[in-house]
Amino acid sequence: MLVLSWRYHQGIRGVIEDMRKILLAIVCISVVMGASASFAMEPVAAKDLKAGFVYVGPVGDGGWTYMHDIGRLEMEKAYPGMESFFVESVPEGPDSVRVMETFIRNGANLVFATSFGYMDFVQDVAAKNPDVVFMHCSGYKTAPNVGNYFGRMYQARYLSGLVAGKMSKSNVIGFVAANPIPEVIRGINAFTLGARKTNPDVKVKVVWLFSWFDPAKEKEATLALIDAGADVIAMHADSGAAPQTAEEAGVYVVGYNNDMKSYAPTKHLTAPIWNWGMVYKKIAGEVIDGTWESHDIWWGLKEGLVGLAPLSPEIPDDIVKLVEAEKAKMVEGKWDVFSGPVKNQKGEEMVKKGETMSDGDMLGMNWFVLGVEGDIPQ
Repeated sequence: MLVLSWRYHQGIRGVIEDMRKILLAIVCISVVMGASASFAMEPVAAKDLKAGFVYVGPVGDGGWTYMHDIGRLEMEKAYPGMESFFVESVPEGPDSVRVMETFIRNGANLVFATSFGYMDFVQDVAAKNPDVVFMHCSGYKTAPNVGNYFGRMYQARYLSGLVAGKMSKSNVIGFVAANPIPEVIRGINAFTLGARKTNPDVKVKVVWLFSWFDPAKEKEATLALIDAGADVIAMHADSGAAPQTAEEAGVYVVGYNNDMKSYAPTKHLTAPIWNWGMVYKKIAGEVIDGTWESHDIWWGLKEGLVGLAPLSPEIPDDIVKLVEAEKAKMVEGKWDVFSGPVKNQKGEEMVKKGETMSDGDMLGMNWFVLGVEGDIPQ
């Protein structure tokens, strides 16, 4: 949720700055695209492969954890004989160590930790178990037996923004936002850039939840944004509460993680979605073949790790065609979302015309683009 999804909000400013510096250094030595450390391993028969998954939320959340579990099941299907298991709703603290160590005692030779807050705990457990492969979702720390994986969700966010901007008549879009960390900020910015491409007058109002999964808070934030004039709701949260609330209020909504049309049958426009199965199948295959090495994965639309749920039939044909054209440019590598000129909330140019923001700067993003209304808590 690569946050770089930090599941706590104390000391945000210092953490984001530290992350930005570290990530810039990482990118400079080509880690993002797969520089690897030495890790010698032998092939593992599928029947001997056991993978443990540490989930930050409940499998039934309908969003983040639900989609990870769909990916886990796809991995199992791809490699008959292998075994996988999970523990859900694991706090991002010392309790995650207990869960991972239990996995290993039960024979796990591959561990997936699916939230940023597990990062340091993964490092600790991995150091004590050098023969076990660890893959951490959204982190930036590696080790000979630890790699990272995440996706360029900002690309799908931008496409969904194209839709939302066109569908807003009040020129106010509400964004229900989990935690003020780079992953979420990056997504809000990409969404806003898309929305303002199809509606230059639109504003995106942000309400922070300081939580990843809290249906009650998500509902409350959605209602507050609707009261503030929003006629389209977007979200970065783990449940279907925002779409369900928007449906009940008769307001359009852009979901997240999963196609959330079931929560908003008549008002769901689309959703940026994850396809975690392709990552889990790749990693499991490498462990089975004995070819796994520590590396970082940051795939996007081109690889298919991120995408869009089906578009609502209410979306005008010209916007459908625009979404397809903008997606094609990104898939073909001709353009990316944070290509200049890009201005911040104050109108200051952050990315010049003809330039594209580096991966390191995107991964450490700590400012809002022009058109976003709201603050980033420090």
